[in-house]
Amino acid sequence: MIKKILLALLAVVLLLGIWQWEVISYAFLQAKGQIGILMQVEQVEDVLGDKAFPDSLKARIRLIQEIKKFGVDSLGLTPSDNYTTFYNQHGRPLIWLITASERYKVAPHQWHFPIVGTFPYKGYFDSTRAVLEEKSLIEKGLDTDIGEVSAWSTLGYLKDPILSGMLRRRDGSLANLILHELTHGTLFVKNNLELNENLASFVGDQGAIRFLTYKYGRESEQMRIYEHAKRYNDAYSQHMLRGAGRLDSLYNTFGHQPKPNRQRDSLKTKLITDIISDTDTLLSGKRTFTNKNRWPDGKLPNNAYFISYLTYKSRQDTFRQEFEQKFGGDLKRYLNYLKGKYPSL
Repeated sequence: MIKKILLALLAVVLLLGIWQWEVISYAFLQAKGQIGILMQVEQVEDVLGDKAFPDSLKARIRLIQEIKKFGVDSLGLTPSDNYTTFYNQHGRPLIWLITASERYKVAPHQWHFPIVGTFPYKGYFDSTRAVLEEKSLIEKGLDTDIGEVSAWSTLGYLKDPILSGMLRRRDGSLANLILHELTHGTLFVKNNLELNENLASFVGDQGAIRFLTYKYGRESEQMRIYEHAKRYNDAYSQHMLRGAGRLDSLYNTFGHQPKPNRQRDSLKTKLITDIISDTDTLLSGKRTFTNKNRWPDGKLPNNAYFISYLTYKSRQDTFRQEFEQKFGGDLKRYLNYLKGKYPSL
């Protein structure tokens, strides 16, 4: 009897393995990549005590420690062991992120994973695997976008290390990045990545302003640099969100389940060209940016490019209004409210 039960259980496990083989194999690859990094990290104390490690980079590590402490003490982010270790990338990217969208609709292709939920992107520690995944999506008729990632969060399950690439960032950008990732470890709602990323972007931005004010002063050079970049980045994000809306308005004229054809593709290409061309003069009509810098090969983006702006920036005004009107700009109180409002993993 026991033998029959064990055989039945084994059959169930095998069937589940076959059914979820893609998820299991992907999880294995991700675990392998993550463990490969964690096996090579150094303790921050050892790096700071290493006489051969440049003092200028030690100062950047200490700044990250200060940003993290500010996030916990002043913003109410959850304490963790993140950023207590250091990983040297040796100038190499670590992870590639893929997004995808339908040909005539700006809507994210979704990937489903047990426990953590649904995501509008998929990451790989292996660029070859990422390219193969992108090729498969293209063959299915989807628009795709693939890019390198500068940081990620394991949501508190592992110790996220300081990456050497982080140390090249300016103070405000670095504060934004660290506080963004720490927000994920504080509040992460299953199957609502748009909320998670928009919230982390909001806290990262508002937290960076408060950290720079605390450390350097409201009129400091560090604040001036950050706010200048923020003005353009905010304008660019809003322009891309409007562009996504313009594209969907165009696609709605194509009817339901339109088949690909040259005329529709031509209209799509023309509109995307117009959207990208208009980024040259986003701030007060001044030429602040040229398309050649962002698109050196002359290749236009497609629908998938706009997905990240929907994921990370589409709810910023909603958060800002609630934050200012109901909580008087008190970021710690607002974050505590959100932690109580949303169930977190």
